[in-house]
Amino acid sequence: MKLATLRRRAETLPGVSGVARLDRATTRLAGRLNPGDVAIIDHVDLDRATAETLLAARPAAIVNAQPCISGRYPNLGPELVVAHGVPLLDNVGGEVFAAVKEGAKVRVDGDTVYVGETPIASGTVQDADTVETLMAEAKAGLASQLEAFAVNTGEFMTGERRLLLEGEGIPALTTRMRGKHVLVVMRSHEYASDLKALKSYIREYRPVLVGVDGGADALIEAGHTPDLIVGDMDAVSDTALATGAEVVVHAYPDGRAPGLLRVQDLGVPAVTFPTAGTSEDVALLLADEGEAELIVAVGSHADLTEFLDRGRAGMASSFLVRLKIGAKLVDAATVTRLYRNRISAAALLLLVIGALVAVAAALAVSDAGRTYLTTLSDDVGRFFDWLQDSFS
Repeated sequence: MKLATLRRRAETLPGVSGVARLDRATTRLAGRLNPGDVAIIDHVDLDRATAETLLAARPAAIVNAQPCISGRYPNLGPELVVAHGVPLLDNVGGEVFAAVKEGAKVRVDGDTVYVGETPIASGTVQDADTVETLMAEAKAGLASQLEAFAVNTGEFMTGERRLLLEGEGIPALTTRMRGKHVLVVMRSHEYASDLKALKSYIREYRPVLVGVDGGADALIEAGHTPDLIVGDMDAVSDTALATGAEVVVHAYPDGRAPGLLRVQDLGVPAVTFPTAGTSEDVALLLADEGEAELIVAVGSHADLTEFLDRGRAGMASSFLVRLKIGAKLVDAATVTRLYRNRISAAALLLLVIGALVAVAAALAVSDAGRTYLTTLSDDVGRFFDWLQDSFS
């Protein structure tokens, strides 16, 4: 009786409740987040790609130990979270990781996180109005971010000029790309809709399919099998790694590759690619070095705002990698528009009319065809006579 009373009492408490899932590595957390859980993260300047990954699991609420918008630049994640109606509480402090155990039942009410009826952390509630205000203030930080971006770009060019200019350090692959289209998939902005729109393109051109970390799972969800998996291996499933795809583990410039041990434990052969760039850059450089005819990017970063949104010095490498690859690299949305419009409705109509004319001409010049047309004409005449008699 006492337990039932406590349950009824818990159900009447305000706010939203759920099982707590905690991890300072947000991409790792997303892999075990279930619908209705409360995600507790440690992510300053929540970017759009991470927000999309979290929202895909349909959490009851998101609690951030750090500020979701620090003011350095207008990052896009918080805006997406509040637009989906998911409660967002940030700046609660790192102590929440010690106060809450994985799997515990927690409740978020206003600016406070509770375990039972005991408050254990408090922060700032973010909604559409507060996010809009913070985003407006953050735009003032773009100038300094651009300066930092320029400095990071120069440092990357100095440190890895041989990689960019001579291809030094790029591992040899068994996956053949020469003269082929290569589709590089990142599990980021609008990746699912892009893959759906590209289904006919993939069926006709049969591009080499490259999944960047969770992009491999995105390919599988869309009904495809990746040919190559690239990344840190922190956001790709064991199922994807077991598909038989060739695996390239992104390593630090000094050669350390934390994700390699996991791949080896699964018995999957892999090679490493040391670079200060991002896993996305690794995939693009591999396709370019493999002499791909065209590289189509799904879920990539297309403009300056999206580059800065990731909030990492390594994004400077993405800028230089794109300069190196040049016109060979196109965005999935561009391919979708061009491929969809390649055959117009008018052209299809003319094709059908031409086929009908050809059939009619073939029937008219043959004895069997003339007999068939005469019989068809008689049948049509009798049908119209029947109609006339029925309504007279």
